[in-house]
Amino acid sequence: MPVDHHIVSFGNEEEEFYYHRIHRTRPFERNNHYHGTYEIYYLISGERSYFIKEKLYSIQAGDLILINKFDVHKTSGQGDPEHERIVINFSDSFLGSGHPFLPAGLLRMFELDQPVLRLSPSEQSSVMQILDSMAAEILNRPSAFEHMLRLLLTELLIKANRLSASAIKPASPSLNPLHQKITDVVQFINSHYPLKITLKQLSDTFYISPFYLSRIFKEITGFTIVNYIQLTRIREAQRLLVSTDLRIVDIAETVGFESLTHFDRTFKKMTSMTASRYRKLNSQV
Repeated sequence: MPVDHHIVSFGNEEEEFYYHRIHRTRPFERNNHYHGTYEIYYLISGERSYFIKEKLYSIQAGDLILINKFDVHKTSGQGDPEHERIVINFSDSFLGSGHPFLPAGLLRMFELDQPVLRLSPSEQSSVMQILDSMAAEILNRPSAFEHMLRLLLTELLIKANRLSASAIKPASPSLNPLHQKITDVVQFINSHYPLKITLKQLSDTFYISPFYLSRIFKEITGFTIVNYIQLTRIREAQRLLVSTDLRIVDIAETVGFESLTHFDRTFKKMTSMTASRYRKLNSQV
């Protein structure tokens, strides 16, 4: 049986810097996935489907994808499962306080409505050159290699920013009616998460049976409906914990939890820490 080949791996996706290149030959899907770091995804070969925030994209070799902090995303197969990709995750702290080497506002490109950049062959070559230089630093570990990784990441971010203004934009995802229906459901949840949302309510609103809705939602997004609602609430709670001085009990109520106990249990399950510890580690207030 063919096996997946991990080519380069360094760090952890929730830490300051993570670089991972893999060639997969078997079916692979990543579910229930979001993190507090930025992500750059580059598909070297193959084809993938990519659910990002509220939309499903068809990804081809040479595409560069920019994913913002806390944006829900999931890759899945599209035909032949064989593909090779590079993923980079990085934190604000890795770039340094105030991002001293980056032009102001550069990271706003991660907030683009169109996260997929379709690169020309020459653009692909220039991006791969930077990515290969990163891999060489990681594999050889010369002196000050982590500082060089910061410089190479800065170069990649500036390159990506230029490409976001000039690269070919893939056509907006052409969703079949079923995918559009799930996109509408996701958008509804994102707008109404502080309120009580039930499967029956969604079923009645979007004219689809509860059983079928549950099955298709999980198939396309990687989440059960209940888990997606909880995740949406917890992500908003994380934002409020970091950016406000609201009491935790008030945050729990604001994002839609009926009891502090349920909020505490769900928050710890999804983040592996209590809300108070999360605030202590990340607060900007």
